[in-house]
Amino acid sequence: MISPVSRSMLERKLVEVSERLKELRADLAVTDEQFSHFAEAADEARLRALVSETPIADREHQEAQRHADAMGRHRAEVQTTIDQLERRQDELLDQLMAER
Repeated sequence: MISPVSRSMLERKLVEVSERLKELRADLAVTDEQFSHFAEAADEARLRALVSETPIADREHQEAQRHADAMGRHRAEVQTTIDQLERRQDELLDQLMAER
C-alpha cells in the first residue's frame, strides 16, 4: 500500500506535470501560428527571388527561410517536451493506480 506521503508526492508531481503540459500546449498553439506565418513568408520570398532573380531577393528568401527553419526547430522541441511529459504523466498515473 502506498504511504500517504508517497501518495501526496505522486499527486503533487501529477499536478506539476499537468500544469506544465497546459503551458506547453498553449506555447505549441502559438508556435504553430508563428511557424505557419514564417513558412508562408519564406514561400512568398522564394517566389519573389525566382521571379526577380536579384541578389537582394535571394537574401530576403534565405533570411525568411532561416526564420521558418528556426521556428520549425522550436516547434519540434516543444512537441518533444510535450511527448516526454505525457509519458511521465502516464508513469505517475500507473504508479498511483498500482497502489490502489
